[in-house]
Amino acid sequence: MAGARNGGGRFWRAAPWMIAALLLLLPLIAMQFTDEMNWDETDFIVFGAMLLAACGTYELATRVTGNTAYRAAVGVAVVAAFILIWMNLAVGIIGSEDNPANLMYAGVLAIAVFGGLIVRFRPRGMAHVLLATALAQALVGVIALSAGLGSTGANWPRVIVVLTGFFAALWLLSAWLFRRAARDPNSVGAAP
Repeated sequence: MAGARNGGGRFWRAAPWMIAALLLLLPLIAMQFTDEMNWDETDFIVFGAMLLAACGTYELATRVTGNTAYRAAVGVAVVAAFILIWMNLAVGIIGSEDNPANLMYAGVLAIAVFGGLIVRFRPRGMAHVLLATALAQALVGVIALSAGLGSTGANWPRVIVVLTGFFAALWLLSAWLFRRAARDPNSVGAAP
């Protein structure tokens, strides 16, 4: 029975890496069937580096703790950060990808990263950091809407409202999961 559990554990540890490899292959496959997908070497390098960073971060979290809520919180935060970065690089959220207003999202990510370093990635502190990240995400949306940033797009302001809500919800979900992890005495740094 323990051997079966260990094999399943190996599968779940390898799953993010397998998904990342598949995601990296999808554009290459799509390029064979359509001219709409036209990536160059730089696109593959950037996407591969992002996948490596995301999977590496999650792998580190799985090695640090066996707490399921903590792992899920990290997973949600990593996915949110990955999608936020990729969307901004590919098409932009506030107008096009060339709109400098999109750089405000770097501040959102900086709060998550530097806040995590300050609280040493302890679950209770991370819950507060991810709450602050959600508030920063909402603030970027409010600034973009009130200043009319990206208003030349056909879907403005709907795209900013929907994506702000989507990312804020992911950050809040991660905060909630970190809060749950903090209640587990065996969690990383869960001491009072």
